[in-house]
Amino acid sequence: MDVADMLGVPPEVYSRDPQQLIPSLQDYVSKLPLNEFEQSDWVTLHTDLLFYVADYLIQRHGAHWVVANDPNAPRGYRYVIEAQGRDGQTRRVDPADVVMTEFNNPPIEITRMLASAELTLRLTTASAE
Repeated sequence: MDVADMLGVPPEVYSRDPQQLIPSLQDYVSKLPLNEFEQSDWVTLHTDLLFYVADYLIQRHGAHWVVANDPNAPRGYRYVIEAQGRDGQTRRVDPADVVMTEFNNPPIEITRMLASAELTLRLTTASAE
């Protein structure tokens, strides 16, 4: 079961517009007992949110996954999202970092998290949308 199904958003609705998941996902995250989370709970939430951020960028903006060299990563690389910004420049963002930044600035806000990724990739401007 994917996140959209779990939150009651039909897959066809989500496929047409990944923004349709935002209200349900925000409601879900807002009700989580974060102060009671164990490490495994944080890992699960982090994974779910990072894949939503990535899928949102892919569906809405035509972004794609790429392998980026990273000598600090255990394997020497990591997966990131790449997209061409409004200025024609190609940029990358790690959805895991986007989510972790959101975790460090509670409360977790889904639209702020998505906006952060979009701004990093220059897919939108601060005053747009």
